[in-house]
Amino acid sequence: MFPRRRPVRLETERIVLRLPAHSDFNAWTALRVESRDFLTPWEPVWSPDHLSRKSFTNRVYWAARASRGGTALPLFLLRRDGVLLGAITLDNIRRGPAQSGTLGYWIGKPFIRQGYMREAIGALVHHAFTTLDLSRVEAACLPENAASRGVLERSGFKYEGVAQSYLQINGRWRNHVLYANLRGDRRGRSEAR
Repeated sequence: MFPRRRPVRLETERIVLRLPAHSDFNAWTALRVESRDFLTPWEPVWSPDHLSRKSFTNRVYWAARASRGGTALPLFLLRRDGVLLGAITLDNIRRGPAQSGTLGYWIGKPFIRQGYMREAIGALVHHAFTTLDLSRVEAACLPENAASRGVLERSGFKYEGVAQSYLQINGRWRNHVLYANLRGDRRGRSEAR
């Protein structure tokens, strides 16, 4: 019998990243409701049962299965005092010659522009490159989402281009700008070694 792996838990100076738990339902629902107008322009349309307990329970089970299976790492972002700030997911983890994954994230409106997401991205990308041995972490956002573009660029991601009709956001197929962070990336660096 194989030893059971411990669930991923990443810690930084101010935050903890961990898998969602059933006990997070009330905090998650409250933060999503409070942040709905802020999040809606940047996200796919919420399903009619998006905020239901059943939908959240399915989310918790999917997160555990995906993490155990190595296909995704969906983590909640919590302040050290336990306050839920948002979520970050390393999804579409590919092995073999690709060794890559796709980053997605959201933060509640009360916590924007406080550096929490940059801290979370840094921790998860470090984990992806060291523990998961990935070579590339990709991310995409709407061209007009200056805040998301800024946090990616400040987190070491480099602009790579535009994907036409990449995702349905707020009910419409939308172009996205593509970014990537490469392990050992030297793009844009000039110092000789």
